[in-house]
Amino acid sequence: MITSHRLFITFFCILLILLPNVVRGECTCDPEDDDRDKTQALKYKLAAIASILVAGAIGVLLPVLGKTIKALSPERNIFFLIKAFAAGVILSTGFIHVLPDAFENLTSPCLDEHPWGDFPFTGFAAMVAAIGTLMIDAFATSYATSYYRKSHFGHVHVHTHATDGHAHGFLEYSGESELLRHRVISLVLELGILVHSVIIGISLGASESPKTIKPLVAALTFHQFFEGMGLGGCITQAKFKSRGVAILALFFSLTTPVGIAIGIGISSVYDENSPTALIVEGIFNAAAAGILIYMSLVDLLAADFMNPKMQTNKRLQFGANVSLLLGAGCMSLLAKWA
Repeated sequence: MITSHRLFITFFCILLILLPNVVRGECTCDPEDDDRDKTQALKYKLAAIASILVAGAIGVLLPVLGKTIKALSPERNIFFLIKAFAAGVILSTGFIHVLPDAFENLTSPCLDEHPWGDFPFTGFAAMVAAIGTLMIDAFATSYATSYYRKSHFGHVHVHTHATDGHAHGFLEYSGESELLRHRVISLVLELGILVHSVIIGISLGASESPKTIKPLVAALTFHQFFEGMGLGGCITQAKFKSRGVAILALFFSLTTPVGIAIGIGISSVYDENSPTALIVEGIFNAAAAGILIYMSLVDLLAADFMNPKMQTNKRLQFGANVSLLLGAGCMSLLAKWA
């Protein structure tokens, strides 16, 4: 898994380096100057950095504390309810927040010509990202499982009864396979979250309208907290070592604040209505939406809702459904202010 961490960190650094450069461009639509107030906007941006950083850190670390706080342990029913709520938040983020932004970017009147013509490119990009996530998810899990089976399963010691030895090896293999699966899910989910977090951060940091930034501070703080809880739940189940947990939690907590800082730094040259910015942001948003929708439905909700523990507990099943609806509903309502 060390190699996966290195690849993940490399991709993230490249994304941060390249994105601010490709979003520069010449204005094709007239900007609205009426609501601009650089001094007031900067105050809100600094407040956003602090609140989003704290909320994200608390959100992603709460499930990790399940090791010391029994009430938050993955074996407890409350853990399923929290994950269902967080999955609802992530699902709503993909459908209600990120995907509509992608459609708006890629169908903007500020684009003189659409290179893709009348083709629904936004939906296509989201679909390709979802399929790509499925492929990465499946291949990574298959490779990790195959690697473990070759290096460990063949060396299982047979006890007095051959059947007992086989059963012992099978249980050990099954448990490790599930653990590897959770680790793949954690890495892919964090990748999808980080992509759209960078976009959101840069957009907020580059804005000079207090009226635009002010409602986003509360909305993104709420969003970051519960999205962090969903990711933290996956990290907890993956049972990473302390170093791995620290890296994943740190990247999640810092991504949006760093994006805001980058946006502040390039606000003088950044034009959100330039063709280049619209296309780049639109494609990234569409891809992020596809990843988040796939991960929330397949790797979070389907995995937990089909879990034997939930299937045999009607009260837990009902509670998880209510939590899911509440999470999706609360995040959807924030679209009115975000």
